[in-house]
Amino acid sequence: MKKSLAIILCGLLLLLSACGAGSKETAGEKKEKVVKIGISQLIEHPSLDAAREGFIKALKDAGYEEGKNLKIDYQNAQGDMNTNMPIAQKLVADKNDLILAIATPSAQAVVNSTKTIPVLFTAITDPVGAQLVKSLEQPGGNVTGTSDTHPEAIKNTIAAIKKFIPDAKKVGIIYNSGEPNSVVNVKNAKEALKASGLEAVETTISASSEVKQAADSLVGRVDVFYIPKDNTVVSALESVITVANAHKIPTFVGEGDSVKRGTFASYGFDYHDLGYTTGKMAVEILKGKKPSEIPVGFPENLQLMINKKAAEQEGITLTDEMLKDAKIVGE
Repeated sequence: MKKSLAIILCGLLLLLSACGAGSKETAGEKKEKVVKIGISQLIEHPSLDAAREGFIKALKDAGYEEGKNLKIDYQNAQGDMNTNMPIAQKLVADKNDLILAIATPSAQAVVNSTKTIPVLFTAITDPVGAQLVKSLEQPGGNVTGTSDTHPEAIKNTIAAIKKFIPDAKKVGIIYNSGEPNSVVNVKNAKEALKASGLEAVETTISASSEVKQAADSLVGRVDVFYIPKDNTVVSALESVITVANAHKIPTFVGEGDSVKRGTFASYGFDYHDLGYTTGKMAVEILKGKKPSEIPVGFPENLQLMINKKAAEQEGITLTDEMLKDAKIVGE
């Protein structure tokens, strides 16, 4: 009897041991890998921040969530061009599974730092001209992403200057000549201004602290301000708005978020949507697709945006014609 009981107990112990081993194996199999994503952003301002937030939202909607199966290392250069390369090198050395670069200088630094880690970019004016990809349709290598250059955006915004401010002759442009994206945007704006019979008056800056002085220098010399998609200027946009309001200078801009902040008008789009599109690309890559197989994306919806309060402060009389197809923002 005792022998039989001993045999039964041994059998139970072996069964429990086997079950325990099976449970550990199952738990190990269910443990999900934590994806590491590095983000390099040139500077803080609403458009770039919105793009980053849209990117993270797309990841979350696809099941990648911070604190669970996703770890994000967010680095911001705070507008210092010399900081972009150390940030890129850190994100590469940390062996992230994927790196997102926001704005052209950040993207150039990351792309020059790795040929193996998948790289996505967003808020880029000219991906080919910046030598980030070989072509928009076939990026090649380990890089792809989204551009914020809708082919009609600048042309439509300049046409709006001519239409809404018919007496305007000279248009003041403030930009950082050290930002490759700004140089391209200003070139395109000057071509559109010339075609519309308007004269461009340029002033350049190298830091956000210089923006107010640059805006002041244009007072009395121009009829309208045009602020392109320049990260340095947009980061200090309130300096331009202060001058524009004080001297009743209509202010047109290169993207919609700046209209929300207090400038008059732009043909723009939502940077959150652009970032979300980039995030969907990230999901494809994390699931096995190569960046070279994903064409560069662009904003899909271009919309005239008008800020009524800014119009009043800048001395602009709104008409039904102006508002007919406009999205009213900033209220």
